[in-house]
Amino acid sequence: MDFYKINDKTISREKIIKYIDKILTMRSLGHSQAEVASLINTDRTFISRIESLGEVRKGKTIALVGFPIGNAQEVKNLAQKYGVNYVFLLSEKERWEFLVSKTGLELFDQLINIVGEIRKYDTVILMGSDMRIKVLESLLDNEVIGINIGESPIRKDVYIDLEYLDRVLQNIV
Repeated sequence: MDFYKINDKTISREKIIKYIDKILTMRSLGHSQAEVASLINTDRTFISRIESLGEVRKGKTIALVGFPIGNAQEVKNLAQKYGVNYVFLLSEKERWEFLVSKTGLELFDQLINIVGEIRKYDTVILMGSDMRIKVLESLLDNEVIGINIGESPIRKDVYIDLEYLDRVLQNIV
């Protein structure tokens, strides 16, 4: 445990971090600042200031979806740099494993769940074939940015131009 002596007080760094974790967890679960403040016996403005200290981006939530992506890890790293809220990327191999490992009903349920999740975000970046982008755009009522990576059907991994994606993310964030 890290302790700090400040005048006549002994401060526990671990206790502060525990409270901050609790604040952030409760806020991310949808509790209001006032509710959280009441629970930890402080005022609402303190909760607001904590959030401001850690704020990376204000406003729009972003989802990034793409398949078949050959450089998925690099794309994920770039998305993380910009604070993208949801990332769903599959290589061609992962896409086929996803399709053949499930029954028809399981696959349908999984796809409905994924589309339901993607619909929660303000902006969705779709990286896929021309046809896949059109289909997903019709299912979503969010702001959709399509990055066409080829003509359908795409049967091999496509490597995303990270500089281009970086520019797209800069303009959104």
